[in-house]
Amino acid sequence: MNPKLKDANVEYLYRAVLSLQNIEECDRFFDDLCTVQELKALSQRLQVAKMLRDHQVYSEIVQATGASTATISRVNRSLNYGADGYEAIFQRLDEEDGRV
Repeated sequence: MNPKLKDANVEYLYRAVLSLQNIEECDRFFDDLCTVQELKALSQRLQVAKMLRDHQVYSEIVQATGASTATISRVNRSLNYGADGYEAIFQRLDEEDGRV
């Protein structure tokens, strides 16, 4: 865990997310937890990461997602130098979709 985030509250949040059992529970939980803008920002970053992983260029990503180039750069930095969290999720989603 990122040492800057290591505290009981963040761990409790992670445990709460891990306890969700289906899309409907996720929808209800994140609807209660996040504002519309926060949820859109999180989902936008995930989409940006997916598009970067698929080797799309910044201009295509900006047009498709509306993300700023600063956001795209930040996500790209996480993909290249981060904790491999995005990659773990993409591998699991690829497996679910039968792409692996």
